[in-house]
Amino acid sequence: VLEEAARRGGWGTPLPAGVGRGFAMVESFNTIVAHVTEAMLKDDGTPKVLKVTAVVDCGTVVNPRNGEAQIMGGIVMGLSTAIGESITLDKGMVQQSNFSDYPVLKLADVPAVDVHFIASGHDMGGLGEPGLPPAAPALANALFALTGKRVRQLPIGDQAKPA
Repeated sequence: VLEEAARRGGWGTPLPAGVGRGFAMVESFNTIVAHVTEAMLKDDGTPKVLKVTAVVDCGTVVNPRNGEAQIMGGIVMGLSTAIGESITLDKGMVQQSNFSDYPVLKLADVPAVDVHFIASGHDMGGLGEPGLPPAAPALANALFALTGKRVRQLPIGDQAKPA
């Protein structure tokens, strides 16, 4: 998975100025998932993810299109959490009530996503959750590659903004 993600994600190839590339890999629900993420900073210092390449070993994929959709959904939810989702409390009450005040990624902010499955003979694993966990660390690593600043908490907001 590691080698295939590096190959498909263009690891080691040049990037345009102002773009960083990061990597993360997890094992979740008997599935191994790796992300190679390319990102930049917007003028306000918040991240914009340009592309995510995901390589997945979940054993036999019964329905590849549904599997791809599951991984894509996990990536979008993981990036939403990483970039801006936040629950705030006031006197013990959650202040967010719906998507109008809980900022998930809008369609215009969703990056290009490439999902690739490896047929390794690995035992079957899950696909509902495993696409999410590598999203934030791969993005944080891309921002570190770009700026030299480590992101240490979520949501990322403008933590990677140059001083």
